[in-house]
Amino acid sequence: MTHLSTTPSYDQLPIIDLSAADRGPQARSLLHAQLHSAAHDVGFFQLVGHGITPDETARLVAATHAFFRLPEADRLALDNVNSPHFRGYTRTGDERTGGSRDWRDQLDIGAERPARAPGPDEPAYWWLEGPNQWPAALPELRTEALAWIDRLSLVAARLLRELLTSIGAPADFYDPVFGAHAHPHLKLVRYPGSAGDGAGQGVGAHKDYGFLTLLLQDRVGGLQVQREDSRFHEVPPLDDAFVVNLGELLEVATDGYLVATNHRVVSPAGATERFSVPFFYNPRLDARIEPLPFPHAATAPGVSDDPTNPLFAEYGYNELKGKLRAHPPVARRHHAHLLAPTPA
Repeated sequence: MTHLSTTPSYDQLPIIDLSAADRGPQARSLLHAQLHSAAHDVGFFQLVGHGITPDETARLVAATHAFFRLPEADRLALDNVNSPHFRGYTRTGDERTGGSRDWRDQLDIGAERPARAPGPDEPAYWWLEGPNQWPAALPELRTEALAWIDRLSLVAARLLRELLTSIGAPADFYDPVFGAHAHPHLKLVRYPGSAGDGAGQGVGAHKDYGFLTLLLQDRVGGLQVQREDSRFHEVPPLDDAFVVNLGELLEVATDGYLVATNHRVVSPAGATERFSVPFFYNPRLDARIEPLPFPHAATAPGVSDDPTNPLFAEYGYNELKGKLRAHPPVARRHHAHLLAPTPA
């Protein structure tokens, strides 16, 4: 597969039509060339032709808006400080990115599984498995959110196989680290407008630590991606599209040939609300991510080094590290023994 060089355009991310995979060899070959370029050069793209219907999207959006319209007492009854598994509601300002407060509130949802407390000889990341917290007044939220996880898991699995094929790797190389025990993660997020202190951080600059993220965003805007010029550029909303970005696991697996890209959200102006629903396609917690065999490996530049963000071979340690940093109240209440001691 020849790698296509492109002239950077900051007006819009590359737009990838996944349905081209079903339109014959020529269309699929073009799809692979576009995927290769987007994943190698940018690490972000807009995905259309994914098969999620407008009706499915409308039902999830309606349930999301209904959740944030619930009385505050109903939302706080699901406070994630009550969950050692980091599931539930995070009130505005309680999450941290890069050590600073994020001005948004959200509901964190994962695969619905029994509570697991790791034994003395088991990795601490098994705390991340457990039940979700659901609002009793809104039973349809559980139905729509879990259905969304199932549907987007299928879309992400197909996208990952096409992406691996696009760089000449075996399409099914990472199938074994997903399957029935994968660890998907869904957030329902509201940005309530600008913080009273004038801080603009809806969510601070960061990279995602899984394989792929598929983001449903509304028309308000505010998502920004760091491009080749090192500046953050707006991602204009595109109807019926998911904004897709690669996570750190794919960067590590390809020794930096595929890139995980910094991104952030700037709070909307005034009291304008912004809603988004990111879906994170993550492997099993105990998955060890092997290096990907592919023909461009010799030209890989190496993984970007960040001493403040060490990456571990087992996926679960990476997610646990992120959760402990992002949710200090949960970490202090349930996992104080995992936190680094405060210097005297």
